[in-house]
Amino acid sequence: MTKRLLTGLAAAMLVVTGCSGTSAQPAPSATRSELNDHTDPTYSGLRLTPPQPRPQFTLTDEAGKPFKFGSVTAGKPTLLYFGYTNCPDVCPTTLADIATALRRVPANVRTATQVVFVTTDVKHDTGPVLKSYLSKFDAGLGNKFVGLTGTQSEIDAAQAAAHVTLAQDEGQTHSAQVLLYGSDDYARVAFLQSNDEAGQVVHDLPLVAGIK
Repeated sequence: MTKRLLTGLAAAMLVVTGCSGTSAQPAPSATRSELNDHTDPTYSGLRLTPPQPRPQFTLTDEAGKPFKFGSVTAGKPTLLYFGYTNCPDVCPTTLADIATALRRVPANVRTATQVVFVTTDVKHDTGPVLKSYLSKFDAGLGNKFVGLTGTQSEIDAAQAAAHVTLAQDEGQTHSAQVLLYGSDDYARVAFLQSNDEAGQVVHDLPLVAGIK
């Protein structure tokens, strides 16, 4: 089976991931980026067609303060991921891959990059829970991972603004995409869990960071 076909199958199957072992269809109200059925030779990750502008939404950070994603992260390379802290496999693996990648990129790229984790489990993932959970991954990185929560309607609105599939099953079935926004405030590439997700981020992050 060719690499192109394998990539297409991965894009089709992993748009949503059921951390609880359940499956779900995209919610009718959800909009999402179309993942290409082939890799862009520029990137190691999957190209987004069309490129997605940095979304505008406001949620609540670990300290209980409003976090305006679009303005706070504007102009910064930003990795955005939706998941939940009790996820047994996909979420911690993805966050660990991101942390590994950040430790491997040049220091000036690492310090410029923001990682934002938005919970899909509004019932359990409070600010303190998010802070404790993310501290397991961002130790020593300088730029701490940001955890965001909110009401269910606010989380749904954030997912819609980011063009990812709305989470279901009380947040346990959620988008599998890690979106990478560049310094131009567009996401042109996304990552899905794979054997080399960290390596893909290492390759693509400096390209979109615009830092020399």
